[in-house]
Amino acid sequence: MKRIMTRSLVLWFVTFAFLAGTVYLGVMTVWHHSEWVQQPFNGHMASANGLGRAGKIYDRNDLVLAYSENDERYYCDGQSTREALLHVLGDESLNISTGIQSRYRTSLSGYNFILGAGIPDSLRPNNDLKLTVDADACRAAYEAMYGKKGACVVYNYQTGAVLCDISTPSYDPADPPEITEENESEYDGVYLDNVVSSTFTPGSTFKIITAAAAIENIPDIYDQTFTCYGSLDVEGNPITCEYAHGTQTFSEAFAHSCNCAFAEIALQVGADKMKETAEQLGFNNDSFSMSEIPIVTSHYDATGAGDNYLAWSGIGQYEDLANPMLMAMISSAVANSGTAAAPYIVEDDGNLINKLNITVNKSRDVEMLSADTASKVKELMKGSAESYAWRGVSLSGLDFCAKTGTAEVGEDKEPTAWFVGFIDDDAYPYAFAAVVVEGGYGIDAASPVVAAAISELVDK
Repeated sequence: MKRIMTRSLVLWFVTFAFLAGTVYLGVMTVWHHSEWVQQPFNGHMASANGLGRAGKIYDRNDLVLAYSENDERYYCDGQSTREALLHVLGDESLNISTGIQSRYRTSLSGYNFILGAGIPDSLRPNNDLKLTVDADACRAAYEAMYGKKGACVVYNYQTGAVLCDISTPSYDPADPPEITEENESEYDGVYLDNVVSSTFTPGSTFKIITAAAAIENIPDIYDQTFTCYGSLDVEGNPITCEYAHGTQTFSEAFAHSCNCAFAEIALQVGADKMKETAEQLGFNNDSFSMSEIPIVTSHYDATGAGDNYLAWSGIGQYEDLANPMLMAMISSAVANSGTAAAPYIVEDDGNLINKLNITVNKSRDVEMLSADTASKVKELMKGSAESYAWRGVSLSGLDFCAKTGTAEVGEDKEPTAWFVGFIDDDAYPYAFAAVVVEGGYGIDAASPVVAAAISELVDK
């Protein structure tokens, strides 16, 4: 009797294990089928690393950016354009994981979970993709980087459509380099799209966040004045400013980008409220994405750091790290009465819902500021932009609101240059962020990159 019971238990155990394994395999197949089908040992996907029969990729003006013929993958004419779009498209490898040819590889290949990958062309679904980017704007911004490392993004702050996304360094996907120990420094970070996958010390562009914190937490901020002598002692260590600005109002301090004034403001706001406002504006948040592409987390936290570090954090130094796409989203929120448009880069992925003009590649818009705070920050950025225009910055003659940044990074390196803001014109609702590593001053190095992209977009 005991033997029969033992055998029964073993049989039940084996049966349960078999059923559990079958269910697990089924779930994993459904969950990971799009990844497994791309593996190089799959004969149907092997040519051109899985892109030999892939669909075309178009820009917003229907320019073909990539296409396949005779089991080979080809790219558009013009080396600068190809290099500018490398990080948006990716190449035949999977090294640029955020590229469209990596993220949407199964869609491009025409793979179907039911019918598979090796179906006849006559039965293959439409596997073309249309993107929101403008190839000419990307090329112009890329050329304006002059070989410096960095990024530039321009997107529609009303719809969320990304119009320009460039990252450097880059290479020609039609002729990828062989990266060796001898030349790896030249290609350091080449597989990262700095627009979505990198963070940089924000410098004075972070004063947008500090200004918002002041507006929301210091009731008399507009009644205060701040006196700048070029240096401010905090806990025995100086906060330095390039100029001695004298006595100034809050608005004037923002326009002057006065470090001493904004160090005082950060101390008044306090570490907890500074962090609260930064998080309200998207810092320390890992949930943002551009279509299916994740946006790296920006960082701010000066709690428990001491007054000197808190003061430096309020002017975009200390351990502050900002992502270019997030900075463009913050500019979008300022332009859009407090709501940041969620960015997307895939306009049409062949989905029937897209044919009905319902975008399925877009996340929800993000409430970042109250309408009142956004309006006041906008006025501050407008005041800054007027001083930039006086110094020769022009964005195709359009009204704009902006903030530059010159972020010190130490190690005897040139500062990281920033330019963030938006066009204040309903006909051209563009928010932007550009960063140039070791570029020097934002007004000199980063603003021309944005200007080049905007010029191409406005001239269309």
